[in-house]
Amino acid sequence: MKKNVALLVGGWNSEREVSVNKGKHVEAALREAGYNLKVIDVTKDIPKLIEELTPQGKNKPDAVFNNLHGRIGEDGVMQGLLTLLEIPYTHSGVMAAAMAMDKTMTKRIAKSVGVPVAKGGLATKEEVMAESVVPRPYVVKPYNEGSSVDIYIVKEGDNHLDTIGQNWNYGEHALVEEYIPGKELTVAVLDGKAQAVTDIISHTGGFFDYEAKYEDERTELVLPAKIPQNVYDAALDYAERVYNVIGCSGLARCDFRFDEEKGLDGLCFLEINNQPGLTAESIGPSQCVYNGMSFVQLCSHLVETAKCHGSIKNQEGVSQSSSVAGQRQSA
Repeated sequence: MKKNVALLVGGWNSEREVSVNKGKHVEAALREAGYNLKVIDVTKDIPKLIEELTPQGKNKPDAVFNNLHGRIGEDGVMQGLLTLLEIPYTHSGVMAAAMAMDKTMTKRIAKSVGVPVAKGGLATKEEVMAESVVPRPYVVKPYNEGSSVDIYIVKEGDNHLDTIGQNWNYGEHALVEEYIPGKELTVAVLDGKAQAVTDIISHTGGFFDYEAKYEDERTELVLPAKIPQNVYDAALDYAERVYNVIGCSGLARCDFRFDEEKGLDGLCFLEINNQPGLTAESIGPSQCVYNGMSFVQLCSHLVETAKCHGSIKNQEGVSQSSSVAGQRQSA
C-alpha cells in the first residue's frame, strides 16, 4: 500500500517564498515516486494545520515531508508539534533542529569535537556599533535564521555599520565573527555520511548571501571542489562530526570557509543547515545526485526514513522493551 504523505510548504517568515518554490520540486518528485500526496500551505493558523494533519474520520499521514525553512519550520517548533501529534517527519528531531538553528550553540558543540570554528560570538547592538567583538574585517548576521538572511561583511573603510544600525532586525543579539577570506565550501550529510564537497563561487561581494543563493544566476557550483585532498577529506570528516554530535537525521548541509594561503589550518566551520533547500540542482541534493542517487530517490528515501523523534509512543515502547528485558535477565 502506498504511503499517505503530507508536504508542508510556506510558513510566515522571510523564507516563505523559498519554501513554496522549492516545494514544487519536492511535490513533483513525491508524485513521481507514487505517494498519495497532500500539500499543506502552512500559515499562522495552527489549529487549521492540526486539523489538516489529523482529519476527523480519516487516518493521519504516514509521514510528513517538512519543507519549511527558517524559524518555526526548522528550529524545533514544527518538529515539536509533529512529535506531539505522533506523525513521523523528515529531517532532524526537536533537539537537533533547535541546536542547529542556533549558530552560537552549534559552534560550541562543533568545537567540542575538534572542529575548528570562526572566532567571535553573540553581541548586543551596542557592542556591534562599538566594534568591540573582533577586529575588522568581520561578519554580522542573525544567530538563529537560515538562508543567509541579513549578512553583512564589515571591512576596512566601508560604512556598513550605519546600514546595520538603521536596519537592526536581530532582536537582542547578533552573531559577530571574524571574516575568513578564500573559498566557500559546503558538504551535504545524509544519514550521517558526508556526500562530497562543493565550492561555491559567488559574484555578489565575497559571501554566499541570500541574493547569491536564490537570485544571482552567476553563482557557480564546482562539484567536486578543486581543493587539496587533505582539505577535502577534512571537510567531509568535520561535517560528519558536527552532524552526528548534534544528532541530526536525514539530509543536512555544513558550510565552511577555506583560506587557501593557510592550507589545512585555513579550513573553518561556519554553520549547519539541518533542512537544506531541495531541488535536484540545490547544493545538498546535487551531491547525492553526484553519488548516484536521483532526486526522486532522495525524496523517497527521506519519506521512508521519516521518524517521530522522541514521541511518547516510542518512549513507552522503549520502556516496555526495557522492562521485558529486565524481567528476562532476572529470570
